Amino acid sequence: MKMKRATVILQRNRKKRLEDGHPWVYASEIDRLDGEAQPGDMVDVANHQGKYLASGFWNPASQITVRIVGYEPNVTMDEAFFIERFRRCEAHRSRFVDDRDCRLVYGEADFLSGLVVDRFGGVLVIQILSLGMDVRRDLIVRALAEVFQPIGIYERSDVGVRSLEGLEQRTGVLYGDCPRIVEISENGLKMEVDIVEGQKTGYFFDQRENRASIEPLMKGWGGRSGIRLEERPAEDTEIMQLVPVNANGKEVTFPYWDGATVLECFAHTGSFTLHACKYGAKKVTCLDISEHAIDTARRNVARNGFDDRVEFVVADAFDYLRHQAKGVDDRLARAAVNQEEGRKVDTSKKLQAGGGRTWDVVVLDPPAFTKTRGAVSGAVRGYKDINLHGMKLVNDGGYLVTASCSYHMKPELFLETIQEAARDAGKLLRLVEWRAAGKDHPQLLGVSEGHYLKFAIFEVQSRR
Repeated sequence: MKMKRATVILQRNRKKRLEDGHPWVYASEIDRLDGEAQPGDMVDVANHQGKYLASGFWNPASQITVRIVGYEPNVTMDEAFFIERFRRCEAHRSRFVDDRDCRLVYGEADFLSGLVVDRFGGVLVIQILSLGMDVRRDLIVRALAEVFQPIGIYERSDVGVRSLEGLEQRTGVLYGDCPRIVEISENGLKMEVDIVEGQKTGYFFDQRENRASIEPLMKGWGGRSGIRLEERPAEDTEIMQLVPVNANGKEVTFPYWDGATVLECFAHTGSFTLHACKYGAKKVTCLDISEHAIDTARRNVARNGFDDRVEFVVADAFDYLRHQAKGVDDRLARAAVNQEEGRKVDTSKKLQAGGGRTWDVVVLDPPAFTKTRGAVSGAVRGYKDINLHGMKLVNDGGYLVTASCSYHMKPELFLETIQEAARDAGKLLRLVEWRAAGKDHPQLLGVSEGHYLKFAIFEVQSRR
């Protein structure tokens, strides 16, 4: 005889988060459990009057005690359930994402709480963050193989948050053949992904559209260096054509003469660097603290034929930005003294060695500076520091491209922090674009945890 499914009864005075679409039920919201349930079992959820609200899986060891996966009393998480959900995921990505390589399953936003699946070439990389998904690993693998036909499925559940669910970290091949290095395509660019040692599942797809959004920033800079287009006859013909010439009237043969100079900090594997080059940048400085990351960026740059336009720097971004900004400040201070009548520049004080470089576009895409609410103040200092020094390195009229993937750094706070940085740096900022995560990372309305990525492009003008 089949046992009746247990029901979680919620407290009378709780906030109506579940009714607003939030898929988590916290322990503090629960009044009692009617019936019996083992950890990972499906349960129904009802309000204090016994009215059915949703169904999800039960984990009494977690503060997120129930994770909702459906809104019908008969929802069963069997293989057919996963096949149907994965087909819905596939349909969404097919409609909105041009690239085959993308995030296929995005946890709560795809009504599969605690499950992430990314596709890299023919390999699926999965991350399981919840007990209810963990106990159904075999079902998930079979359903993924059925729907997406991968050559292999690799698990990257090596994240600390699994301990909150009472789970140990684990990695390894779950299905088929999983080469460690896989080539992917993003916006027409080729790059390698290390599915074993790469960050998170190996690569961050959430900035795909944001990386493409820098295209308008990459051209239109030649005039600043005195280059103009002039009508001249083509070689050995009388046909007139526009050719770039410098201030001395000499023809400029460098094909990227109109491109921007770009600094990408926290480059990881160089994704913004690649997009900058694709869209016509003249010269890109690609910086990361990790030698391993820069080695990968070098290979990605070479893979796309951009070697001649990229320089690589292995350094701490905070130190590098401060060092360059100090050089800029020193140079401005000398210029100010020079302009004052009757005063001479003190040349006994040497300029900062190697400092004072500036770029047309500065890109700041740091890792999360805070993962807890209590660490927000420290994160604010970090974001202010890199943005203050970063905007000092933007040539007047250039652009600051800046992002935050810290959920606890709310959009309003992020903008306030950048505004404070601009005030201290003596800069005026004009917001050109404001974006979030890409379309393969949909967001459920009513679930603020999904609104983690902030991405902005600012035009930078000096107050001086």
